[in-house]
Amino acid sequence: MAPTRRDVLKFGAAAAVLLPAGGARASNGFEDAIARFTGGATAIDGGVVLDVPEIADNGGAVPVRVAADGARRIAIFTQANPYPGVAVFAFGPLAPPQATIRIRLARSQKVIAIAEMEDGTFRRATRQVAVTVGGCG
Repeated sequence: MAPTRRDVLKFGAAAAVLLPAGGARASNGFEDAIARFTGGATAIDGGVVLDVPEIADNGGAVPVRVAADGARRIAIFTQANPYPGVAVFAFGPLAPPQATIRIRLARSQKVIAIAEMEDGTFRRATRQVAVTVGGCG
């Protein structure tokens, strides 16, 4: 008996789940999302304030505050969420370069803030957050 279209789709879906994308490990596009924001430039540590709790009791609403003097834009990324690009904030000449947001974290992971500075360089801050109850599922 020849396989049906449904059998082929089931096999393909199972293979997509079991086989890692891009070789040795599966990726959520974390590095790609950062590279798109920075245009491939390397972000230098420091110059960005990233205020996020070390332990989040509820991953569904983790408070995050970011600030960077002289920033045009600030982006927030998460290392282990299904979609790593969380938010991008743009600041005009009269807006203070700071923002506050609540984000969802699927599990314990790094939260990264990258700021594009007025001179075109990129600065970054990274914090590890331990999540006791996940918020993405």
